[in-house]
Amino acid sequence: MNKKVTIFLSFLLMTSSIIAQKQQKLTSNQIYEKIQKLNFLGSALYIAAHPDDENTRLIAYLANHDKARTGYLSLTRGDGGQNLIGPEIRELLGVIRTQELLAARNVDGGEQRFSRANDFGYSKHPDETLKIWDKDKVLADVVWTIRTFKPDVIINRFDHRTPGTTHGHHTTSAMLSVEAFDLANDPSKYSDQLSYTEPWQPNRLFFNTSWWFYGSRDNFAKADKSKMLKFDIGTYYPLKGLSNNELASMASSQHLCQGFGRLTTRGSQEEYVEFLKGGFPADKENIFSGINTTWSRVKKGKEIGDILHKVEKEFDFIDPSKHLPELMKAYKLVQGLKNEHWKGIKSKELKAIIKACAGLYLEASAVSSSTTPNSSVKINFEALNRSNIPMEFVSMEIQPQERLLLKNLKLRPNSKENFSETISVGNMKYSAPYWLEKSWDLGMYKVADQREIGNPESKRPFNIKYNLTINGEDISFVKPVVYRYSQRDKGEIYEPFEIVPQVTTKLADKVLIFANGDAQKVNIEVKAGSDNTNGTVKIKAPKGWKVTPEQISFSIEQKGDVQMVDFMIAPTSNESEGYINAIATVNGTIYDKELVEINYDHIPKQTVLLQSKAKVVRLNIKKEGSHIGYIQGSGDAVPESLKQIGYKVTEITPTEINEKTLSKFDAVVVGIRAYNTKKELQFKQKYLLEYVKNGGNMIVQYNTNRRVDVKAPYELKLSRDRVTDEYAKVTMLAKDHKALQYPNKINEKDFEGWVQERGLYFPNSWSKEYVPILSMNDKGESPKKGSLLIAKYGKGNYIYTGVSFFRELPAGVSGAYKLFTNLLSL
Repeated sequence: MNKKVTIFLSFLLMTSSIIAQKQQKLTSNQIYEKIQKLNFLGSALYIAAHPDDENTRLIAYLANHDKARTGYLSLTRGDGGQNLIGPEIRELLGVIRTQELLAARNVDGGEQRFSRANDFGYSKHPDETLKIWDKDKVLADVVWTIRTFKPDVIINRFDHRTPGTTHGHHTTSAMLSVEAFDLANDPSKYSDQLSYTEPWQPNRLFFNTSWWFYGSRDNFAKADKSKMLKFDIGTYYPLKGLSNNELASMASSQHLCQGFGRLTTRGSQEEYVEFLKGGFPADKENIFSGINTTWSRVKKGKEIGDILHKVEKEFDFIDPSKHLPELMKAYKLVQGLKNEHWKGIKSKELKAIIKACAGLYLEASAVSSSTTPNSSVKINFEALNRSNIPMEFVSMEIQPQERLLLKNLKLRPNSKENFSETISVGNMKYSAPYWLEKSWDLGMYKVADQREIGNPESKRPFNIKYNLTINGEDISFVKPVVYRYSQRDKGEIYEPFEIVPQVTTKLADKVLIFANGDAQKVNIEVKAGSDNTNGTVKIKAPKGWKVTPEQISFSIEQKGDVQMVDFMIAPTSNESEGYINAIATVNGTIYDKELVEINYDHIPKQTVLLQSKAKVVRLNIKKEGSHIGYIQGSGDAVPESLKQIGYKVTEITPTEINEKTLSKFDAVVVGIRAYNTKKELQFKQKYLLEYVKNGGNMIVQYNTNRRVDVKAPYELKLSRDRVTDEYAKVTMLAKDHKALQYPNKINEKDFEGWVQERGLYFPNSWSKEYVPILSMNDKGESPKKGSLLIAKYGKGNYIYTGVSFFRELPAGVSGAYKLFTNLLSL
């Protein structure tokens, strides 16, 4: 990678983490590219199922080569995937992957949309997918996206004609897209949407095909391509100093929690789309061929186009501000357009260009990162005009309160205006992802406001509308309030400004396992959202469970501080399970939320509010041994789960492994994907196998089958075999094996109540030394017998398992605890 590309990539990675807060500061090249895009009135929508499904090469090509408004509709937020960078799974992983998609679009130039579909994990067929998703609602969301985004062209990532050959979500996304293509223009379908939008008919629909869908490059070379369009997506962009495929690699590398960091590629590269519906383009190298993408597309648009094309042709890279009078004239004409769709899009684009040409800097930074409803907050404002064009700061409006503050400040060239205001916040909604505000089910999120459906994230709770005149013409800019500060070891940092509850609670453990009738201490963290917060906290428990004391008072002087309180909970005498809720009360108001903050360098800091609850499970469980060594892979919560049932768990890094460090453990457990993510393990395997040979007990959890060698003592071959139905029947092949008999007798009931799946990436062949313990399969498939394999090696036991303990133990699944304890006790 050359130095220029390295610097540009570093810039992108740095800015992607703060794109939602820190203002873009465009170079002349970037302004010029935005003007080129301003003069193209065409849209394309790419549709697939998950974050990282999108073809960033084609999205980048359409957005940067064709200059089209390009969107990616991901039906899900990727909630059912795995997380390579941290412990977040399910809805919290969906929050991370949403932001990684936004970071990718920030690089490749696209926009992002979603449906309400919840990624429930791997699905083998669209029939299975649509049993869990509400087909009508997901289809409605695809229609809604088409009607609001108004694409001229739709491109499906997957083939709707081949169900059962890939992930069921994948094929379903294509099937729904094909159906929605015809429904979107029918006013009798989903007519409730028409209060906010109108029917829309895209011009054409494509499938983004490749050799992969044909089985081999030779097959694809022989395929009939008469209905295919071909593009060279390796085109070079001199203004960026990058080729399109380099840009695309950088975009896909934003999906870090899925391990998509990759080298950039460059050079000529062909991309194909197969025509499915609509009007076939006359020019097979131009996907918009025959579609009017000029300003003449809208009534009274020609005059605007004449102005803006002149700006593009005569653009001054040294002093872009000289074009402000023409840009302001075009902006005024755009405000008079009757076409509300293009008026909104082009107004937004023009404002960004005008602001950049003027070197205009507008910022509202709160003195803290959050506040509570019905409070006040001090905000520091900065306004700066870095051009010689006459400019006045007339007023600003505090949104959503619609409070107007008159300013009437002359913004003289490069003369900064600073001032502060104390703003009353009012009774505002809390900051949180809108799709998590209501309880959801396995297949669908619930969103009450139709206008929110599809948005990548919640609207910022607190915004400032700046009303200015530039060269005598009125214009306004809306900017969110941010929190800006610095750290000596990191420099300037931007975070979102959030509205949070006055108090939140957090149960330290999300699952509490009671292996006997003894009461346990339950720890609750009470966090204040404002100064001088006083109240009480209590635990609501299921019937038959006893909590003492009934409530505890708390008093916290400083915002952001926490107070720890302890309760004792005694379980029922018989096996049972349920949920406990932590509830705080302040001045008669009840607070039952946990504040979760997700903070990684590559995405903006995220604030999530979830129900403050934990699962409690009373089970009769027996175990042998007490001290477990745990080698983390991509990250899971199994160690915490084992501590819940009384094990002492010591986490081991690969560098610590030697002939002496393992002997003290009763068992050693290798975390999920460890051999995929911790390459140094291959150099330490000899010590692990020696531990087993000397009588140790080693459990290796699942690894993907891509380019990995788990270096087992006897041959086994990993595959992509998996059982996605968590209700699939489990047959015990080795009924008398100790793993199913001691110290807990395993029966069919122990496989009830599992979540998301049975397991994944099972071995499909192994040597005779292994004993297969369980058999399971999805409907219509052959039995999979590789989910749990146990082999004697020397004096010890080597266990390889694809059973999804990493999901079941944190979910408090009783049978999974019993089975895993038996494995530890071998």
